[in-house]
Amino acid sequence: MIAEGVRVPESAHIGPNAVLAPGAQVGERTVIGAGVYVGHEARVGADCLIHPNVTIRERCRIGDRVIIHSGTVVGSDGFGYISGPEGHRKIPQVGNVQIDDDVEIGACVAIDRARFGATWIKRGTKVDNLVQIAHNVVIGEGCLIVAQVGIAGSTRLGRGVVLAGQVGVAGHIELHDGVIVMAQSGVGKDVPPGTVMFGSPAVERKQFIRDRAAVRSVTKLKQTVARLQQRLDEIETRCRNEG
Repeated sequence: MIAEGVRVPESAHIGPNAVLAPGAQVGERTVIGAGVYVGHEARVGADCLIHPNVTIRERCRIGDRVIIHSGTVVGSDGFGYISGPEGHRKIPQVGNVQIDDDVEIGACVAIDRARFGATWIKRGTKVDNLVQIAHNVVIGEGCLIVAQVGIAGSTRLGRGVVLAGQVGVAGHIELHDGVIVMAQSGVGKDVPPGTVMFGSPAVERKQFIRDRAAVRSVTKLKQTVARLQQRLDEIETRCRNEG
């Protein structure tokens, strides 16, 4: 279903049951798979591959040579509410999502539109399956975001950041260029460039190793204290018997 006035280049392909809403744009040689929805005034660049059942909501911008896998939603509402005695009142999310050239987005990824401005994924970044990217997040060039990562609102990632599987990143912080966060870590504060983080709450990897070594030392210390206590009890018992 192609809205009146929407121009589709002859080199593009539109699959069955796809919907192009009024004002939508599709670039040269782009493939729009079956059941894809491209919303009002949304734009998809050239040489893109949009797999079946992707949703690209209104006013979102997709660059050139972008791949988006099935089940992903680009431009869902950000999670914004004002809580009060009568419940939670929704805050309108009036921004959009911008995805730059050469980005690949995995299956079943949710990329929320910004409250104002844009949620922005910069050139060359690769996002795995089942990732949540919240409103107003900015992801730098060439990042790797592995499966089941969650990035809270207004967080910024620099160039070449790597978030391994199941990493959680709190909102309103910055992970600078070259940061690596190891699997299942939880990051709650700004991270300097080139730092490798691990743990929850995440700390610098070398610090994490030292902390773990200290824990093992405490275990050995407890065992030593227990042996000394046993020997002391034996000595006290012997002294009482001899006295």
